[in-house]
Amino acid sequence: MKLTVLVDNNTLIDRYFFAEPGLSFLLEDSGIRVLFDTGYSDIFLTNARKMGLSLLDLDYLVLSHGHLDHTWGLEHLVRLFTEAGIERLPSRPPVLIAHPLAFESKKTEEIGEIGSLFTPKKLSEHFRLQLSSTPLWLSEKLVFLEEIPRKFTFEAETAVGYVQDSEGNKIPDLLPDDTALVYRAEAGLVIITGCSHSGICNITEYAKEVCGDSRVLDIVGGFHLLEPSEERMRGTLEYLKKLDPGCVHACHCTDLNSKIELSKVCRLKEVGVGLQIEYF
Repeated sequence: MKLTVLVDNNTLIDRYFFAEPGLSFLLEDSGIRVLFDTGYSDIFLTNARKMGLSLLDLDYLVLSHGHLDHTWGLEHLVRLFTEAGIERLPSRPPVLIAHPLAFESKKTEEIGEIGSLFTPKKLSEHFRLQLSSTPLWLSEKLVFLEEIPRKFTFEAETAVGYVQDSEGNKIPDLLPDDTALVYRAEAGLVIITGCSHSGICNITEYAKEVCGDSRVLDIVGGFHLLEPSEERMRGTLEYLKKLDPGCVHACHCTDLNSKIELSKVCRLKEVGVGLQIEYF
């Protein structure tokens, strides 16, 4: 399986791509092509073109959760396929995979809308939607975990804004839609995350359970370690030290101090737009 970073907060040195505080990966394995998240803007398309990669023949579009830095690029993907139709270009709209709650209107008092700009009904006019809260295998080796059981108390998440119920009540948003992908490589599991609001340790434990494999080859994506509490940082480090993954590609929502701490217990690797990693 080949993983290509299309969007991250950083770019690789001497590679002339665009970056933004968002995330988007392209996964390719045995004829299956999966776009994981779309970032905040259209740069996932721009960067893909600069790499010579077409996104007109995707099998799946997978969303890690409903926040703007992972879903607002959807507008540009819809335009891509619409314009391909107008120009009669060969294209294959993907199946969109997400948690059923990923398209709720997510808001904060300070900013307003921070969730998806599309409703499932509108998206269903462009893609075939498959929304599920249970694990979904996209191929023999790649699984979408869906809703993550939250077991570790040190990863108890603070609400990020709120969602509104049918009566207009504001419900603190604990991101139950936050999930991940897992690839079963020969040497162990490759865990691919968006932001890990549900906790990187919770995600890893569930990945091991779903796949029936305790070996972790790599963890790639956001760890949601942004000025974490001492308890959360300590618990995460103790867990990862015991886990002893082959390596870790922490990016996006992982701050510098957290990366420094992670490097003390893991084989931490650099991440940036343009990075390609292959797993066998």
